[in-house]
Amino acid sequence: MSGGVDSSVVAALLKRRGHDVIGVTMQIWQESQRDPRHAGCCSLGAVEDARRVARILGIPHYVVNFQDAFRETVIDEFIEEYSRGRTPNPCVTCNKKVKFSALLDKAAELGCEKLATGHYARIRKRGGRHVLLRSRGGHKDQSYVLYGTNQDQLSRIWLPLGELGNKAEVRRMAREAGLPVADKPDSQEICFVSDAGGYREFLRKARPELLGAGDVVDAEGRVVARHRGIADFTIGQRRGLGFASGTPMYVTQIDPESRQVRVGPAEALERREVEVGDVTWGSMGPEAAPVRVKAKIRYNMEAKPATLWAEPTVRLVFDEPVRAVTPGQIAVAYRGQTVVAGGTIL
Repeated sequence: MSGGVDSSVVAALLKRRGHDVIGVTMQIWQESQRDPRHAGCCSLGAVEDARRVARILGIPHYVVNFQDAFRETVIDEFIEEYSRGRTPNPCVTCNKKVKFSALLDKAAELGCEKLATGHYARIRKRGGRHVLLRSRGGHKDQSYVLYGTNQDQLSRIWLPLGELGNKAEVRRMAREAGLPVADKPDSQEICFVSDAGGYREFLRKARPELLGAGDVVDAEGRVVARHRGIADFTIGQRRGLGFASGTPMYVTQIDPESRQVRVGPAEALERREVEVGDVTWGSMGPEAAPVRVKAKIRYNMEAKPATLWAEPTVRLVFDEPVRAVTPGQIAVAYRGQTVVAGGTIL
């Protein structure tokens, strides 16, 4: 129970269906937002919201402290990735290494048969494998951020909201159940990043050298501006480059060794081939490749036709070029509604 409307409705649904429900909330970070009512899923305010919902539903509620595990995995990786000139996705890392690892183990310790969450996706068993699918209806789908769940984890996870895929319906159900979080806004920010200074201020405090000055150079290697640190940039960025140009320019490469940020025109961002590491295979194994898929390299991107290869490296070759391939972000491949594989863009 994250303190949000989705997991609260899941608890209410399962209780109504006659299941023995225990509410568990992870405490993984101290308050970072100025207004605790709108803070992230790990904030102190969220813990209180989850506790209130559990009290209304009449179910036991536990708060488990995963702050050390969160720092050692999610936060340390977040900082390290930026130091390498990459753009990480900490929420995906949290799902892989905390929520569906440490929390799943804690659920087993509590005697739970399943860990149910408020994610919008579905799980089915096909041909001896547990497979992850997009949510039904497609109005809201989070299969992209859950790609990293392995076979054992998928066998112990329950995702009731995947059959809905409609946030408006979930809010209606929360209001009917009298839950105080029915109209609570979705969390949009990184939970450990203050709304005052954003992730740059967080990195400035955690690793000051990441904000060291360097050059912004064009495709010909000419210095066109100076910058305050490579952590200020991500691939495809257009604003805040520090100089004006008659042609729109974008960040095309970040070199942590030289501290150079390289820029170029829009066409310089286009690539057909995307290499992927730390791969989790879903509905099939690598022996099935090459295989035709539709793939996305960003959460909000529409999946595009591609071929998924496993040799000599795991890579996606898109039929048409895709824009702003960003190292550190996630690529996920689908066949129909089913997740085939996903991993980190290299």
